[in-house]
Amino acid sequence: MTSQSPEKSPSRKQKLQEKQRRQLAVVDTVDKAEAKLRKAEAELAEAVAEAVEVFGSEVGASDELELSVEAVRHFLAIAEGGAEEPDGTGEAAGSASAKAVAQAKAERRAGAEAQAADAEQEPVPA
Repeated sequence: MTSQSPEKSPSRKQKLQEKQRRQLAVVDTVDKAEAKLRKAEAELAEAVAEAVEVFGSEVGASDELELSVEAVRHFLAIAEGGAEEPDGTGEAAGSASAKAVAQAKAERRAGAEAQAADAEQEPVPA
């Protein structure tokens, strides 16, 4: 048997605040995962740069690592630190996924902020 609590159901404002809290928690989780991804990409870039040295050329490293020459060059650019966007974000040039992630993150934050503003303006029913 289940017993029902005599508590009131949450107000609309409380529901919106809880939804916003969950959204912000998700954005925070994504931000942390992106930081881990950037760190891993930098470590991979260093490993690819070392492979180019060991195998003697970009083509040799490409063949042995089963990566395209373009991918090897991409990671070399990251390792050399010369692959930053003009806005100084540190995202790799030509990395469509990094640009898409940044745009999605900005959109999520804007949506969460808009909902927060709406929640603050909601009249609390009497």
